[in-house]
Amino acid sequence: MSLYTKILTKSLWVFHVSVSPCNNCDIEILDLITPAYDIERFGIKLVGSVRHADVLLCTGVVNHKVAPRLRQLYEQAAKPIFVVGIGTCTVGGATFKKSYNRAGAPLDKIIPVDAFIPGCPPKPEAMIDGLVKLIGTLT
Repeated sequence: MSLYTKILTKSLWVFHVSVSPCNNCDIEILDLITPAYDIERFGIKLVGSVRHADVLLCTGVVNHKVAPRLRQLYEQAAKPIFVVGIGTCTVGGATFKKSYNRAGAPLDKIIPVDAFIPGCPPKPEAMIDGLVKLIGTLT
């Protein structure tokens, strides 16, 4: 295991991107940093800049206005960066599947995605499990 991978598995910095969500997933993500779940015990920390992030956490349905911004954010991130789609909206659109404003493609057609965590919204336990599994793939 390289030194970078060893450091990455101990401290994963996450940048949260809301790409037209209904905010249910966003509320569940905020639960992750409360004392009840305390995601920082796994070395996972929410950061305020994509340039400092190891993981891009995306929620919501990608619409026409946000799609180019999301690609721009992905390109600005330091590589390698892992992309995780949170919620059913990132996969198939869920309730917003037939919306006029949907970009017409799931998240993985806009940027490469390493993992999806399904659910509407997924529970914090499912998100922690998904992120820990992502760390497990690095080792």
